[in-house]
Amino acid sequence: MTRYWHLFKDSALLYSFGRDKVAMASFSVLLLLVLLSFSSPLIAPFDPYDPAGIDIMDSDIPPSWQEEGDPRFTLGTDAQGRDMLSTMLYGTRISITIGFFAVLLQSVLGILLGLAAGYYGGRIDAFLMRLADIQLSFSTLMVAIVVLAVFQASFGTELYNDLAIFMLILVIGIAEWPQYARTVRASVLAEKKKEYVDAVRVIGLGSRRIMLRHILPNTLSPILVISTVQVANAIMSEAALSFLGLGMPVNKPSLGSLINSGFEYILSGSWWITAFPAAILIILVLVINLLGDWLRDVLNPKLYKD
Repeated sequence: MTRYWHLFKDSALLYSFGRDKVAMASFSVLLLLVLLSFSSPLIAPFDPYDPAGIDIMDSDIPPSWQEEGDPRFTLGTDAQGRDMLSTMLYGTRISITIGFFAVLLQSVLGILLGLAAGYYGGRIDAFLMRLADIQLSFSTLMVAIVVLAVFQASFGTELYNDLAIFMLILVIGIAEWPQYARTVRASVLAEKKKEYVDAVRVIGLGSRRIMLRHILPNTLSPILVISTVQVANAIMSEAALSFLGLGMPVNKPSLGSLINSGFEYILSGSWWITAFPAAILIILVLVINLLGDWLRDVLNPKLYKD
């Protein structure tokens, strides 16, 4: 373990990270958001999931620094009387969870299918890539809207509310697998012609072991770059679906649900219900994209500068 730590400490990746102020600032902000959101049960002033702790008479209270504000609610309350700070902490946790597990699902699907398409070629490659082309012809939101709307119509809103987070992970994950598959396939087509692959074939290793133990590790760089971008895309997709009313339910809101719940009150003066969650969402997506840009540059030898 000590040897691996020294290798990581002396790596070009860590060296580049230490010299890039934007990357360090982005990572710090992202780490702070993750720590705060996943510590929400411990640090949130109120529990927005507890109906007994919510008073409708506290609805639409502005932030505490405004004239009609209440010191109990630093960032004000929403239309249901929930503390905005607490609700945003819990909502950010949901958004990050959906983004991470949706990308985990799409990466597993895409990597396995991309490996198979690139390594075996022939009809398997043609079938999987045409399937990917068909999938890419539909936007993620279009697929998600149709699937989630049909699910709600078929099984009812109550069941959907109970399974909302799993449905969003499943739909967003399945809709985006071609991004990984096409990238992995291109890398595999280049790697399988190299001498080390011929060598492991000669000693009798099976195709599965060659793909997973030898070819896959050499395709990780583009996968890491795609993953950072895809996490941001998944968070945005979930926010868009929640804004359209097909995401998280009102009693377990994500950032998108919070933006949607306060959108109709903007003109009435309750700007904070939408503005604060929207600001957190923008910051979250921005820092992830900035980290993705840095990772893309540092892992690309053509762009790397000493």
